[in-house]
Amino acid sequence: MTTPLPHSPLTHFDAAGSAHMVDVGDKPATRRVALATGSIRMQPETLALIRAGTARKGDVLGVARIAAIQAAKRTSDLIPLCHPIALTRVAVDFEIDDADSRVDCRARVECTGQTGVEMEALTAVQIGLLTIYDMCKAADRGMVITEVRLLEKHGGKTGSWLSED
Repeated sequence: MTTPLPHSPLTHFDAAGSAHMVDVGDKPATRRVALATGSIRMQPETLALIRAGTARKGDVLGVARIAAIQAAKRTSDLIPLCHPIALTRVAVDFEIDDADSRVDCRARVECTGQTGVEMEALTAVQIGLLTIYDMCKAADRGMVITEVRLLEKHGGKTGSWLSED
């Protein structure tokens, strides 16, 4: 059995400094919730295509929502040390901000389990935004994905955490 480095908050390393998957077997199952957000900035003309639903590849936000949900479910396939988690809810919402010419994405992920869902929420946001980029890149290759971050998490040994901004 591996143990974390002494006095280190980095639990994905054992005493020898080797990466390992954290053992959550003895942790109690609790309700876990994470909320993440991010944005993609673009040209106003590109945003107008998304709003009107006339982008060449179709309903950009509808496809991005499905991609984000799928990404949350597949996070352990993408991030090597993440545990596969039986998710009970993934909700993804998009908001168009005309003034800043951007689309904001929020993902709320929930489960009852032995480990948190922060990575699943962050992955959902990233893939949702990347899907928008993919679907609109023919019109605007200069889009910028920004401000991807965790807003809050609840459950587990550490309880609740809320972003300060």
